[in-house]
Amino acid sequence: MKTSLNPTGSIAVQRRRFSITTFSSLQYRDFRYLWGTTFFTAAGNWIQQITLGWLVFHLTGSAFLTGAISGVRALPFLFAGPLAGVIADRVNRKLLLIVNHAFLAALGLAFALLIATDVVQIWHIFVFAFLSGIAWAFNNPVRQILVPALVPRHALMNAIALNSAAFNLTRMVGPAVGGLLIVAFGPATNFFVQSIAYFVVTVLVLPINIPATGNSGAPRESVLHDLGKGLRYVAHEPTTLALVLVGLIPSIFMMPFTQGMMPVFAKEALHVEADGLGLLLAAAGSGAFVGTMALASLTNISRKGSLLLTAASLAGIGLMVFAVIPWFVLAAIVLAIQSGFQMVYNSTNNTILQTITPDEYRGRVMSIYMLDHGLAPLGAFVAGAVAEIAGVRFAMLVGGGVTLALVLLLATRFRELRGFRG
Repeated sequence: MKTSLNPTGSIAVQRRRFSITTFSSLQYRDFRYLWGTTFFTAAGNWIQQITLGWLVFHLTGSAFLTGAISGVRALPFLFAGPLAGVIADRVNRKLLLIVNHAFLAALGLAFALLIATDVVQIWHIFVFAFLSGIAWAFNNPVRQILVPALVPRHALMNAIALNSAAFNLTRMVGPAVGGLLIVAFGPATNFFVQSIAYFVVTVLVLPINIPATGNSGAPRESVLHDLGKGLRYVAHEPTTLALVLVGLIPSIFMMPFTQGMMPVFAKEALHVEADGLGLLLAAAGSGAFVGTMALASLTNISRKGSLLLTAASLAGIGLMVFAVIPWFVLAAIVLAIQSGFQMVYNSTNNTILQTITPDEYRGRVMSIYMLDHGLAPLGAFVAGAVAEIAGVRFAMLVGGGVTLALVLLLATRFRELRGFRG
């Protein structure tokens, strides 16, 4: 055993290489609070996603519009995301989180009342999705950059994996519960639940001690100047640039299919209703949870570049296999495996990027990295259009095939990434 200083200055015990380290980062108090907020944030997110897709398809019967709702929700990442990164590097990150989740709670409550009073229209859903997307464009980078501020460097991969595991644990339960609530009480209930979850998060953030940003003592430049510095940093760091580019692929060619098209796939390909859709998404969450928990136990793995490229490739293959399976149970199993590989990739990519990025640029780099969320509308519209023209199974097959091809192409182009050790 050996000891080291944690971010608050107290002595923390580190386990040796062959000890079980799955939950080691939970020894840090402030990270425990942040980890706790992830459960409620993720629960609200998954309940919202399944209900929005179901609601649009129920009102319109259109595969294109069902895919488009995910795209509209992701669109604000293109313009609000970079701005969020600059702000996160300049202001109190704790206050930013509190305001953000209070807004999400109020927004969810207002939308729930629209549905409950039976006045909701399709344009209401798209406005709600867009406003939610703006809030999430601020929320995601801030939550990500807080992790390395609350744990020491050696615990970073474990903390990121546990954060993802918490997100995916609710993904196991949330969609299934959301589907059952739709069947039993109607969709308005889900948005009331979401609003409560976001309110709880604002309360849990209060006790967290968040260190000042790396730029707290620096003279203030304009927002555009700071954004430009972040863009130049990414452009001139080969490994960082490679991580950002590789991160675009699953978000454009995988997530719009596995999430946005899932209501259509459940109905038209597997012939199940809202409760079956919830079980499919719960299976995906189960696989993702297992994948991230496995990664949390492998904090000493050194060939992280090879790991993330292999996991991304296998996720693409998994989506192709899922596309052609006609049986519900087998499809759910394959989707779980595919999601496990996808989450291993996401967590590993995040770990490498957070490890190599200085704190003064962390907010901007993570917001640029998350521009992939903003480009997801392109994938969502493509997914919806292909499903409308050639069927949802063919659309899934295209998404998996393109993912695999592009990952292999970038793996050959960026040796820095393929050979990264850390």
